[in-house]
Amino acid sequence: QGPDMPLSRLRKAIEESCPHLASSVHIRLKLMAEGELKDMEQFFDDLSDSFTGTEPEVHKTSVVGLFLRHMILAYNKLSFSQVYKLYTALQQYFQNDEKKPGVDESDMELTSTEELRGKMEKEELDVPLREEEISCSGPLSQKQAEYFLSQQASLLKNDETKALTPACLQKELNNLLKFNPDFAEAHYLSYLNSLRVQDVFSSTHSLLHYFDRLILTGAESKSNGDEGYGRSLRYAALNLAALHCRFGHYQQAELALQEAIRIAQESNDHVCLQHCLSWLYILEQKIFDSCVLLEHSVNKSLHFGLPYLASLGIQSLVQQRAFAGKAANKLMDALKDSDLLHWKHSLSELIDISIAQKTAIWRLYGRSTMALQQAQTLLSMNSLEAVNVGVQQNNTESFAVVLCHLAELHAEQGYFAAASEILKHLKERFPPNSQHAQLWMLFDQKIQFERAMNDGRYHIADSLVAGITALNSIEGIYRKAIVLKAQNQMSEAHRLLQKLLIHCQKIKNTEMVIRVLLSIAELYWRSSCHIIALPVLLQALALSREYSLQYLASETVLNLAFSQVRLALNILHMAIEPVLAHGAVLDKGCAMFLVAKCQVASAASYTPQKKIEALESAILNLNEAKSYFAKVDCKEQLRDVLYFQARLFHTLGKTQERNKCAMLFRQLHQELPAHGVPLINAFK
Repeated sequence: QGPDMPLSRLRKAIEESCPHLASSVHIRLKLMAEGELKDMEQFFDDLSDSFTGTEPEVHKTSVVGLFLRHMILAYNKLSFSQVYKLYTALQQYFQNDEKKPGVDESDMELTSTEELRGKMEKEELDVPLREEEISCSGPLSQKQAEYFLSQQASLLKNDETKALTPACLQKELNNLLKFNPDFAEAHYLSYLNSLRVQDVFSSTHSLLHYFDRLILTGAESKSNGDEGYGRSLRYAALNLAALHCRFGHYQQAELALQEAIRIAQESNDHVCLQHCLSWLYILEQKIFDSCVLLEHSVNKSLHFGLPYLASLGIQSLVQQRAFAGKAANKLMDALKDSDLLHWKHSLSELIDISIAQKTAIWRLYGRSTMALQQAQTLLSMNSLEAVNVGVQQNNTESFAVVLCHLAELHAEQGYFAAASEILKHLKERFPPNSQHAQLWMLFDQKIQFERAMNDGRYHIADSLVAGITALNSIEGIYRKAIVLKAQNQMSEAHRLLQKLLIHCQKIKNTEMVIRVLLSIAELYWRSSCHIIALPVLLQALALSREYSLQYLASETVLNLAFSQVRLALNILHMAIEPVLAHGAVLDKGCAMFLVAKCQVASAASYTPQKKIEALESAILNLNEAKSYFAKVDCKEQLRDVLYFQARLFHTLGKTQERNKCAMLFRQLHQELPAHGVPLINAFK
């Protein structure tokens, strides 16, 4: 199926499956290549004799028999000049191998059956003589070219790391097109390859060439009758709209989509119209939220028997309603209905997308345990189908999303080594030049940022902001404000947060709006304006409850409790349980620290005996908070806990324990000065 592999690799492949045959093959090839033309003639005569006799060596109807007969017929049809050309090509093939035995042995190591059956190995691409080998082998046959294109297209979809690199693949495609410029499928693969490197010009050029060649060659007309020409035109316009949408050219995308809709309506093509409707929703949601289009698209897709499109519509509808604050149980019911479609029609790719979607929804709602369960479900699943050349569907976007969430969940619990291992695995599965690499890049930067902030290394955190901004501008601005706040640049941090708040409200990014409001409230505390912080926190609490963001609601309640410390113990029970169950280690520590503060504040009105008991209970809670902070190496919070403990031990008259805490506090305070900001003046 593939083109001719070098002789040394052919021998190695034969040795692995049938060792005693390898030397015979080499001897026969050497005999023909170093002999005369009659030796090759003799070889084909010997092949014909294999079918004769009462007990032939090969049966005519067997797989090998059919192949040999096909080869003999092809040889018999050759003219004398073609026979001579075949013989000289055989000699050249053998001589090329004899000239460079060292290179072949070192560079032709077989690592997997996929690489053996594929067009070429990545190691081979680095060998300078590769171009010579291609030029010697000449143009590929139609079947060889089709096999190569289908293999590479399958790899690009399911396991990009095993496909050729963009530059090497483009070189191979250019070589194919040199011999056959009207090969439409090669132009389409060139389009997919250009998308990998975000090349707008080349991808548009290749896509247009693909549909031009499809129309010119009449391939569509042969299979679809008179409708073939029009079908190519409308799907060309639809693909062009999708391409412009991918690169953010929404105006051009809308024009191309209108053209596709017009042609599809003229041809009464309902399937094409449903695809157009789906893309119309994607374009419209950039301007305003419209569930009507999407619901209509799902109903029509089901009516016309398009389960794949219907399922994608349901997924989009669930995502939109999750951002709109719908209850989690209703969303999960909708996803359950789409899962039935997936299993019924064996849509394995959509099963993966559905599980990844559930993971993200549980993360949005702050249920880390449920998110972890869904992530593990997807990672432990085997694909329903082994796609071409034995590649499993495990390097898709769904797996990238789930692994990123898994890394972040481990980092939140203080398991930084495990998070690093997951990110290392992500880097291997999705190299920096692959299309899903931006996902792990962002999560990697965010985890590094959190570690640097916890450790008080604000200069390192500040250096990471540029990388985060390049991948996600909103996250980048938010992190910059956090760094400025930590560096006591209050006015600058407040200006950035206000600007970000207006932008997030405009684009309806509710989760970020709440996080920004919490950060603004913290700025007010640091400026000793607790009263001004209250309405900001109440606004954040109202939003988090309206949009069912339970974890953010719990965090907001803790912040409210800090603002009203003396009343806090009465409302703390509302938030402490979800935080301890699903929260990050840092948030658990902050919650326990707040409980201790509230206990101390409430103890002021107690009798002497009850006051001592309350303070001792607060010390125990501070120990628990200290263990959480130590787990994530959060030195700033550790310093505050030690300061608070020293004060409590002093009140209880425990001098030895007080001195120990004071000594540890002094060590941390020298390492991490407070920059003139009063200690213990914020919830986090």
